[in-house]
Amino acid sequence: MQAQQLLSDTQNTIEANGITVRKGSVGAFLISWRTLQDTASDAATRQQAEQDLHTLLPALRALGLFDVFSARDPALQALIDAA
Repeated sequence: MQAQQLLSDTQNTIEANGITVRKGSVGAFLISWRTLQDTASDAATRQQAEQDLHTLLPALRALGLFDVFSARDPALQALIDAA
């Protein structure tokens, strides 16, 4: 399957298991994790990144992302498992 078959250029969301998933959710999750782990980020930025991660988890679960992939970083996997 190609990306445009899942989401056309004009479509920004899909429904997965009753949850609206926005285009870019996986990318936002990855960037938020990197921000959270970046020691150069200030506390407020890291706190926002952690909140963003928690907000994104239901959508990524609905997509089945964690049925296919697990995190190599134990701290990230613990965050995924705890939510």
